[in-house]
Amino acid sequence: MFVVFSNAHAIADYLTDHIAQQIRTKPTTSLGLATGSTMEPIYARLLQRIQAEALDLSQITTFNLDEYIGLAPDHPQSYFYFMQHHLFAAVGLQPGQVHLPCGVCSDAEQECQDYAAKLARVGGLDIQLLGIGSNGHIGFNEPGTPFDSRTHVVALSEKTRRDNGRFFERFEDVPTHAITMGIAEILSAKEIFLVATGRHKADIMARLYESGIDEQLPASALKQHAHLRVLVDEAAAELLPTHVKTVV
Repeated sequence: MFVVFSNAHAIADYLTDHIAQQIRTKPTTSLGLATGSTMEPIYARLLQRIQAEALDLSQITTFNLDEYIGLAPDHPQSYFYFMQHHLFAAVGLQPGQVHLPCGVCSDAEQECQDYAAKLARVGGLDIQLLGIGSNGHIGFNEPGTPFDSRTHVVALSEKTRRDNGRFFERFEDVPTHAITMGIAEILSAKEIFLVATGRHKADIMARLYESGIDEQLPASALKQHAHLRVLVDEAAAELLPTHVKTVV
C-alpha cells in the first residue's frame, strides 16, 4: 500500500505518467483533484507533460474535493483560484469541464446536493488524488465524519484552521466552514492516490499504518479500497516499518 519515492518530484513524475496514460486510454476520463502545497509539484509536472505531448484534454472532466465557504473564486486563497493558477488556465480547460463546490452560493446545503448529483452522474471518478491533513482528514472530512457521507458542509477544526493559517495574513481570515466531497464519494473512485511529502507528515503516516478502520481517522476509510496507493517521499516514510514500504 505504501510506495516510497526519493522526493516529491519523483512522485510527481510517477503520477504524471499514470494520468497521461489514463487520458490517452480513456479520453473521457474524470479526475478527482486536490489542492495544497503537496499537489503543486504534481500539477507543475503534469502541465509540462500536457504541453510537451499536446495531450488532448477536450473530453476530460475534473471534480475538486472542496472549497472554503465565504471565498469567491477570484480570492487568492480559494481553491478555484489555486486550480486556475496551477493547472486549468494553462491547459485551456473550459468552464463546463471543471467542477468545484461554490463557496459563495446563497444556499450551501443545496449546493452540496447539486454537487453530489454531478458526482453521481459520472458514476465514480476514474482517478482521485488526495492529500492528508495532520489530523488524518481527507478533503475536509474531519475526524468523526461518517464513512457513508456525501458532499456536505463541514465546520473546520481548530487544528485544520491553524494548519491552513500559513496561507492567510491573519488567523482570523481563515474560513471556519467549507463544502467537501464526502468519504463515500471519495471511495467510489476507481483508483485512489494518497500523497504525503515532508517530515511533518511522518507522524500521520505512521498513525495511518497502525490504525484500524476508524471514523476518528478519516483517511483510514481508504484501507477498504481495492485500488489505493499511498505515495510518500523518504521524509514522510521515516516512521513506517521497513517491511511495509515498497521503494521505487
